[in-house]
Amino acid sequence: MDKYKEIRPIVLGMVKKNNKLLVTEGYDKIKDETFYRSIGGGIEFLENSRDALKREFKEELNIEISVGDFLGISENIFTFNGKKAHELILFYDVNIKDEDYKERYHIIDDNCETDAVWIDIEKFKNKELKIYPEQVYNYLD
Repeated sequence: MDKYKEIRPIVLGMVKKNNKLLVTEGYDKIKDETFYRSIGGGIEFLENSRDALKREFKEELNIEISVGDFLGISENIFTFNGKKAHELILFYDVNIKDEDYKERYHIIDDNCETDAVWIDIEKFKNKELKIYPEQVYNYLD
């Protein structure tokens, strides 16, 4: 699937602990913009969204998660690094076991390396930092 030519179904997990949200940092070089996004990824054909979320956390953070309540779905049409994209996003609450908790997780995904970090939710609410997609703000409380 070409994520810049088709509607892509994805799933994102909202992991909260001590009023912080677990996110990855991204950078759009065309907009010269740093932003954050919750952990997750594409849902494969014939894969349940909950199973996709578990797979993504295992692949990216090498941890097992428990998937909680379904929070909602949103449509996200955006431009990233000059390319237009279109996603349908399912959001879930996610819990990490205490023994799997780390301050920082190193991620290697699609030949790209980044870290997942805990950011104070207030920094997103007061717009000090950007988080995408915008609909995430509905689930920050």
